[in-house]
Amino acid sequence: MTPKDVLDMAKENGAKVVDLRFMDFPGLWQHFTVPISELEESSFEDGFGFDGSSIRGWQPIHASDMLVVPDAATAKMDPFYEAPTLVLICNIVDPVTREPYSRDPRNIAQKADAFLKSSGIGDVAYFGPEAEFFIFDDIRFESTRYAAFYEIDSVEGNWNTGRDEGPNLGYKPRHKEGYFPVPPMDKFQDLRTEMLLTLENLGIEVEAQHHEVATAGQAEIDMRFKPLLQMSDQLMWFKYVLKNVAYRHNHTVTFMPKPLFEDNGTGMHTHISIWKGDQPLFAGDKYAGVSQEALYGIGGILKHCRALTAFTNPTTNSYKRLVPGFEAPVNLAYSSRNRSAAVRIPMYSDSPKAKRIEFRTPDPSCNGYLAFSAMLMAVIDGIQNKIDPGDPLDKDIYNLPPEELAEIPSAPGSLDEAIDALKADPEFLLKGDVFTQDAIDMWIEYKTENEINDVKLRPHPHEFFLYYDI
Repeated sequence: MTPKDVLDMAKENGAKVVDLRFMDFPGLWQHFTVPISELEESSFEDGFGFDGSSIRGWQPIHASDMLVVPDAATAKMDPFYEAPTLVLICNIVDPVTREPYSRDPRNIAQKADAFLKSSGIGDVAYFGPEAEFFIFDDIRFESTRYAAFYEIDSVEGNWNTGRDEGPNLGYKPRHKEGYFPVPPMDKFQDLRTEMLLTLENLGIEVEAQHHEVATAGQAEIDMRFKPLLQMSDQLMWFKYVLKNVAYRHNHTVTFMPKPLFEDNGTGMHTHISIWKGDQPLFAGDKYAGVSQEALYGIGGILKHCRALTAFTNPTTNSYKRLVPGFEAPVNLAYSSRNRSAAVRIPMYSDSPKAKRIEFRTPDPSCNGYLAFSAMLMAVIDGIQNKIDPGDPLDKDIYNLPPEELAEIPSAPGSLDEAIDALKADPEFLLKGDVFTQDAIDMWIEYKTENEINDVKLRPHPHEFFLYYDI
């Protein structure tokens, strides 16, 4: 779509205003709105000025002027605003040098795409994330110097089987039994379908929607795979649509990896494939029908997985899900069927076009632009350096003898460990200037100062249960 096409689209849809959206560094959409009269063909080169000093992880106050430059290819009409609103996703540009901003996550994704092409390995990398989420009816939380609590409620919550609901009609999924009964046990079929249809009306292809394993409204909606940058953009629309459809019906959606104790956490298994021309690079005659390049790509992910988790599992809460001994994919191994391995090769189809690798460790709290870019850089590094992933792990991991299990490396157990791994292993990300050292340093600094230390310093409510009477 050209700038002129966008102006024509706005006119055809009666757009009154333009919503300019961009990513902050940790991964939330930001926006401001201008009248439609302010949007001209030149706007797609000149951009719009704004103050970057208040955006998390960005500019200092003495160098705060920035530009948002709309990408014409991203134009969509917002499905929620009262006034007809054209939405444009923007790139961030320095107003003095006119250079793309090194900490703009979208810029990093664009550079990852360019690096793949320049490597000669392939022309396009496809990503298909399976982003899980929870639909709750009520969420309350507080964290002060002298108090802290959270409380979740859901009409589906198994803990509400004895509540007076005037009347309580039962049909609440038991813990770990939400995959996937029909209504009335599944209370959110219509809500998920509305989410699906809203996404499709925006031009986002959806493959399926369903309830997930946990009680209390855990769910999944799967988007059809797309190129890296397009999928990164779509993931932002995905989160935006799901939250707003739920909010419209007096529900709330969270992509927090582990909101419930002793039930399944929320992951984002991510399917990855590389194509060169019209040829799928990952199809071949090796293990599980994949190519040698696919195995090298797996080797890259396994080698760099601990550093990758700083971007793919970027919250302290992420590691409440990644706990050894449960179903979480913490084992740094690969398999065709073993779902506790970090990398799986799906076996649903024998078609060469369907051959891909599935990285199961990530969760949807991540910034998709950064996470997908980091995954691609690990795959490229594996292929370039012919990193051998070793033998596949097709045994039942949970029944392995302790001495054999001890030989299988594991994902980090905390965000601290992931950040330390990133500090020790940044080189694969720096190739082609995809991630700059400045961007990596700011990520480490932001996560350490604003999340890791903040959580470390606060007493945990369960510590009072354990220790108050000592």
